[in-house]
Amino acid sequence: MRVDTVRSISGDRIATSPSVRHSSDVTQPSFSEELKSTVKSVNDRHLQADQTMATAAVEGPNKIHETMIQLEEAEISTRLLLKVRSKALDAYQEIMRMQF
Repeated sequence: MRVDTVRSISGDRIATSPSVRHSSDVTQPSFSEELKSTVKSVNDRHLQADQTMATAAVEGPNKIHETMIQLEEAEISTRLLLKVRSKALDAYQEIMRMQF
């Protein structure tokens, strides 16, 4: 089975490899760093969509399709972020219910 690289929501390439990497081989960002960068990416998408809407309001509906695409991308990334947040909260609550 062949595994190729995949693009994330922000357009960055995510490298996948069939070989197993050990944590000592590659330094990976912590969960909090990854969460911060994702929130920043979602915020940037919203700011870009707002800027495109403002430009479209001034210049007229010349590129309305691009504006709508950017708005939908921002909305989808926000919904994905909220789903991840909900899953993280559910996992936290489940851990808190565990009895040791």
